[in-house]
Amino acid sequence: MNREVRRALLASSTPAARAAEDRLRASYDFVDIANADMLIVLGGDGFMLQMLHKMLENRRVMPVFGMNLGTVGFLMNEWRLERLEERINAAMEFKVHPLRMEVGTIDGEDFSLPAINEVSLLRETRQTAKIEVLVNDRTVLPELVCDGVLVSTPAGSTAYNLSAHGPILPLGSKLLALTPISPFRPRRWRGAILPEKSRIRFNVLNPEKRPVSAVADQREIRDVQRVDVAVDYSCTLTLLFDPEHTLDDRIAAEQFIA
Repeated sequence: MNREVRRALLASSTPAARAAEDRLRASYDFVDIANADMLIVLGGDGFMLQMLHKMLENRRVMPVFGMNLGTVGFLMNEWRLERLEERINAAMEFKVHPLRMEVGTIDGEDFSLPAINEVSLLRETRQTAKIEVLVNDRTVLPELVCDGVLVSTPAGSTAYNLSAHGPILPLGSKLLALTPISPFRPRRWRGAILPEKSRIRFNVLNPEKRPVSAVADQREIRDVQRVDVAVDYSCTLTLLFDPEHTLDDRIAAEQFIA
């Protein structure tokens, strides 16, 4: 006989999420996260990303079933108290490979951070950034003059990438979106869609005069000189979705929202 799945429960600090947590704990059994086989998350997309990043940092990854008690809830399921066990047993799995951002700063420091949605480079001052863009060691843009540039996964393509007028990428497409943020030169360049296995490098030109920060989802490194971005196939995250409302459906629906 298979051992019963042990569930842990985490909620964001909002009153709605805390109230939902109290109702769930009164109705179902949960264990400490250290002893859990899966995680239930209550909150919004931002809190979900925080929990996924914590799992990557702790090197203890387990399936996650989120319920939306935030604003958008793109990565979440609908909040319902009833029939939790049946929903989890019927849930569809979606596998996510995060990006890995390798950064070198002008002070000689090196950082390595994961990103589930996107890696973005942003100017730090009123002056535009000047960035050389390389794909698979080949220079594709000798000088991109812009407010910034980002690399997005399909899971993150409807977030910051879409706000920057980047393309929506279907799940399973094995593609990445390379999207400029307010480009000035070349003025007509609107970005590129790249194979998932592409290696992307950003060299910041004149970084002392035109400083640039690099952000992996919510974590920022300032005064960067070089940023390398690639999919990290050594890490796999598993998100669980109700069959009637999967992440695939949500991404498809976003393409028809005016």
